Formats: sequence, structure tokens, C-alpha cells
Amino acid sequence: MVAHLSDFGISKFLGEDECDLYTTTLETLGYIALEYGLDGLVSTKCDVCSYGIMLLETFTRRKPNDFEGDLSLKQWVSHSLPMDVLDANLITPMNNRLQNELDVVASIMKVALDCCAEFSAGRTNMKDVVRMLQKIIIQLLAC
Repeated sequence: MVAHLSDFGISKFLGEDECDLYTTTLETLGYIALEYGLDGLVSTKCDVCSYGIMLLETFTRRKPNDFEGDLSLKQWVSHSLPMDVLDANLITPMNNRLQNELDVVASIMKVALDCCAEFSAGRTNMKDVVRMLQKIIIQLLAC
């Protein structure tokens, strides 16, 4: 996998009483939040969206621009079963842990999709993302 930035130079300083900012974008399509690409609105929720896309890309081995027409990576994952989108190399051969591993991956995909909510108000914050992923790690270790 090759690392991608959603936009070089996106970092902006926000005052203590600011939670968003408007700017122009270079548009690395597929990795940027809708509100940033369309309106130039920058907020921490843009980073959450990019992180969600990165999680989806990591677990599916599909890039956001691998799709044509109106289909996106997010839509493909949300409309598919975990086994249909998962990189087969991430799951160990058939054994009694398989269902637990599938549950863990499905949980990660749900976190990723929550990060990619269309509207920024519907996206979780990164502190909650970390908590959710930590719970998933505990679930995996308990298998």
C-alpha cells in the first residue's frame, strides 16, 4: 500500500473558539471529506473521514478511485458482506477462530464507515474511534 495525503498543506491553525475554517483544495479525490472538496470547509471531521477511507482501503485492498460511475469504496463496502470485500490474506485458514475474526473485521469496517459519514455532524470524533478500536483489539485478543 502506498501512503496518500488528502491534500498537501491542509493543516491550518484554528483559534480556540474556532472549530472550522474555509480554504481551497487540491482535491486528492477519494480521500477527502465531501464538505472539504465541495465547499473548502476544513475541520477535524475531515481527518476522521480520511482515516475511515484509509481503514477501508487497508482491509479491502481497494483504492477509492478503483470504482466507476456513482459507486464509491464506501458504498461498495456498506452494500457488501464482510467476506465479499475483505482481503483474504487477513483471515487465517478455516478454523474455530474464523467467525470471531470475521466479527472483528466487520466491527472495524463499521468503525470505518462511521468515520466516513456523508455529513460531518454524523461522523464520530477520533477519541471515540480510538476507544472503539481498542475494544475491538480486546475482542480479538479474547478469541
